[in-house]
Amino acid sequence: MKKLIWMSCLSYLVIGMAHVVAGAILEPLLSKYGLDYQSGGQFIMNQFLGFLGGVLITPWLSGRIGARNTLLVALGTLTAAEALYSLFLPWGWMLAIAPFAGFGFGMTEAIIGAVIIEYVEEKKASAMTFIETFFGVGALAMPIFAALLIKNGIWELSFPIVAIVSAVTMVLWLTTSFGRADALMARKPQHLHKDADRPAKLRYPAAGRPILLLSLLFFMLYVGMEMSFSNYLPSIMIERLGLPEAGAASTISMFWGLMVAGRLIAGRMAERSGYGRFLLFSTGAGMLSMIALCLTGQAGWSLFLIGLSGLVWAGVFAVGLVYVNQLLPGFTGRTTSLLVAFGGLGGALFPKLTGWIMDKYDAASTLTMLAGMTVVMLALMIALALLERRPQPDPLRS
Repeated sequence: MKKLIWMSCLSYLVIGMAHVVAGAILEPLLSKYGLDYQSGGQFIMNQFLGFLGGVLITPWLSGRIGARNTLLVALGTLTAAEALYSLFLPWGWMLAIAPFAGFGFGMTEAIIGAVIIEYVEEKKASAMTFIETFFGVGALAMPIFAALLIKNGIWELSFPIVAIVSAVTMVLWLTTSFGRADALMARKPQHLHKDADRPAKLRYPAAGRPILLLSLLFFMLYVGMEMSFSNYLPSIMIERLGLPEAGAASTISMFWGLMVAGRLIAGRMAERSGYGRFLLFSTGAGMLSMIALCLTGQAGWSLFLIGLSGLVWAGVFAVGLVYVNQLLPGFTGRTTSLLVAFGGLGGALFPKLTGWIMDKYDAASTLTMLAGMTVVMLALMIALALLERRPQPDPLRS
């Protein structure tokens, strides 16, 4: 099982790199093609539309070819897409390739999340936040590499780096034996498809549907906010503070660096305080840090608040997955896929909107929009906390 967790960590490192590579080199990429921020937003949106498709097809595909083979398909698709990016084909081709990249890292995230939440018996939040830490490591490392490559005038190597790491991970999934855990990765793993054993008409109980709806909206806003913030952060810092491109790219590393640090302790904190209370505190603190960032124009304070944002948002995604599955027991595979899918939808739509606001208005308006999203997220989390106090729904009743 430990080997499986470490391979999951490596896979999350890859998708962390793939998530942020476009944002890290967005400025030189748009300059190369002579495009505006809306075009960059379209590129990111296309990736996350593919992400949405990958997440939605994961339960169906893994039920037919197994979790390991599904991961091989996902990582193979991601590797091919990043390799094609490296050729810097005409922009229309880049937009056409983008959904395949998203498909690869979306499917990877969904299948691993479902396996860990369903298979790990105890301390699920700790396991998920530990794995999510490596997503942060990838999202931290990629902008550092990108900043160095930009500084040396070879930023075009960013996509090949992701392609190589993805290819190595794919080969390891293909060749590594997981001992007793191999049964989990076999064809039609029952751990992931308990829903298939239930009556075909089984649906979420009426008492659980408001919880599901609020959770889906929360995940859509959270991922949309996180992806918009991290992908456009260098551009925002260039406009607001006049930072050079390489220095602006490194601000993403500050954000993800503190997020990595936060994830090392977030799981334990959530288990001690309770998942709901942890999420309320994190969302509230994240909202305040984003509002404060809107109000300051000083470089020092801005960098401090960027780091603080990474720290307080660190455990929200992983703990949120565990929390919602706890509120809706018996639907792990279905609930996890829906939550990740709506996260992908937010990751597709909001970066597009953010690019439009950057072009139409300015960086200050963009930050105001992101802060407004966090206010709505806090309201959703408060509503979820109130619903948690009600009797838990019976998963075997419709």
